[in-house]
Amino acid sequence: MISTLIDTIIDVFPILMKGMKITIVVLVLSSIFAYLFAFIAGLCRMSQNVLLRKFTGFYVEVFRGTSLIVQLFWLYYAIPMLFGFDLGSDMLAGVLAIALNYGAYMSEIVRGSILSVAEGQTEAATALNMSRFQRMRLVILPQAIRMMLPEFGNYLILMLKSTSLVALIGMTDILYYGNILRGGNISQGPTIYLLVLVFYFILALPLIALTKKLEKMSKKGVAVQ
Repeated sequence: MISTLIDTIIDVFPILMKGMKITIVVLVLSSIFAYLFAFIAGLCRMSQNVLLRKFTGFYVEVFRGTSLIVQLFWLYYAIPMLFGFDLGSDMLAGVLAIALNYGAYMSEIVRGSILSVAEGQTEAATALNMSRFQRMRLVILPQAIRMMLPEFGNYLILMLKSTSLVALIGMTDILYYGNILRGGNISQGPTIYLLVLVFYFILALPLIALTKKLEKMSKKGVAVQ
């Protein structure tokens, strides 16, 4: 039995490795756009422009209040069918779905962190005759970003897990190859999905270490109450 298990692992491992590239590419692109959307939406929700606040508030509530799988299917299937607007690639649809979803969640982290900066900091910057933009860029954001770091690290790990959903739209990631292998030999299903689990765990390890480092960085220079 052990020899059979080893033979299965030897056969399955190189095939699952083929999906590693897609998983990593989707993760990297999704995280870049998710952080970008988070900062844009978080700052816009604090804008003095009412229309801008309402629009970004609508975006945040819609993407936080609906399922990521449904959002993925809307971008890949529903929008092209209903409006004749095709994103052009499954990669773009997958990356946008993950980025828009997590960008909505993280925008609240951005907004909350900015609001957590002591008012005295803003008052001191105003006394120095700084403009609103200068106060935000030089005084508020540097402090707020340190508070964002731990949660941003946690969401990066969550985004890695969510990349597995792109297999539902035919992208050849790790889970896609796992499903193909399991379909060819159902009896090997437990071993295949165990290996898939191991693959994701290995990918998550450096992200977990990064999150711990970000937590330490966020605490540097913070006075203990």
